[in-house]
Amino acid sequence: MTTEHDEVDRIVVAWGTQRPDLDFSPLEVLSRVDRLSRHLDRARREAFRRSDLEPWEWDVLSALRRAGEPYQLSPKQLLQQTLVSSGTMTNRIDRLVARRLVSREADPDDGRSVLVTLSDDGRIRVDAAITRLVDAEAALLGALPRTDRERLAGLLRKLSLSFDA
Repeated sequence: MTTEHDEVDRIVVAWGTQRPDLDFSPLEVLSRVDRLSRHLDRARREAFRRSDLEPWEWDVLSALRRAGEPYQLSPKQLLQQTLVSSGTMTNRIDRLVARRLVSREADPDDGRSVLVTLSDDGRIRVDAAITRLVDAEAALLGALPRTDRERLAGLLRKLSLSFDA
């Protein structure tokens, strides 16, 4: 039986030779996650580019789309979902309004507040981008059968939750 080796295996072996006093098993996991993250970043940027969206635009528009009809959220809700500062969010909303991907509307429940609403063009672009993104991500995971994907997702969820605790 032949075992395939990737670049991380070669790196770990080289470090193990140079520093046999250290346990390099974390690199075997997290260096692969880092390398896969780079492939994912490229695939995402391409999916967004093909929909004429910047990654930051995707963050805002996808939050609005996921909210469901009428596809609107307050700036505060957008802040919570995108984890940017309020000044950054104001700038992003301004730029999206200028591109006619969103509009600002008075909140009918609070005249002092506004709601950001996804435009038809914004919805079309974000829907195209998510379709491309799902296809690209499925291709990235193509080497894994569904059961392995589910197992990996569960392990990554467990690791992720340990940071949120």
